[in-house]
Amino acid sequence: ATNSKFILTKRPMVTLKSAMTLDGQLSLPRCGKSTARNWITSEESRAEVHRLRHGSDALLTGIGTVLTDNPVLTDRSGLPRRRRLLRVILDSRLRMEPKSRIVKTADDDLLVFTLAPLTSPKARKLQDAGVALVRVKGKNGRVNISEALEELGRREILSVLLEAGGRLNGAALSDGLVDKLVLFYAPKIAGETRGPFAVEVSTKLPLLHGVSLRQFGPDFAVEGYLHDVYRNH
Repeated sequence: ATNSKFILTKRPMVTLKSAMTLDGQLSLPRCGKSTARNWITSEESRAEVHRLRHGSDALLTGIGTVLTDNPVLTDRSGLPRRRRLLRVILDSRLRMEPKSRIVKTADDDLLVFTLAPLTSPKARKLQDAGVALVRVKGKNGRVNISEALEELGRREILSVLLEAGGRLNGAALSDGLVDKLVLFYAPKIAGETRGPFAVEVSTKLPLLHGVSLRQFGPDFAVEGYLHDVYRNH
């Protein structure tokens, strides 16, 4: 499916992965003043996420996720790869911090799409740290996701795993750019609506087809396709 999508469209196949509570929230309320990471899903589910990363050429997220979680976003499956995982960030205003963990681990595997000029001191500092910057056109003040995917296709990226927050998820779904969904559900209730899976979805989504259900520890994952990746769309 991945190769068929790329051959037909010269764009990578996009899989949107999310981990959430039963009430569709991407985060749990913090307990007291603790700053410890409060994982929603189980260790078994997180191991499966790394297998998904292992099967992808690139991991795509937004700057909001990077600023909030300060992640590394690497493939820790321990399995040999076809090519190095390219970590891709959409950062319209170039808010990426040179001291962030993802920048500190950059080694020709970190690509940032931005609307900001590439000649600013901040841009030069990021480039000196090994971050590749690509300036693209905007859409409603944000990086045009479709244009970013076209550039990834030119770099022969065949598959992209989208691990993002509600706004980027919603934008990608609205633009019809997501081919497959992998949604992990934990048997937990957030009880709040601060972090929905997708926001501002501006189009009616097709029914999922090829749906499967798998269990990982106490969690379950729903997989299904939004598009027929064997046909141009």
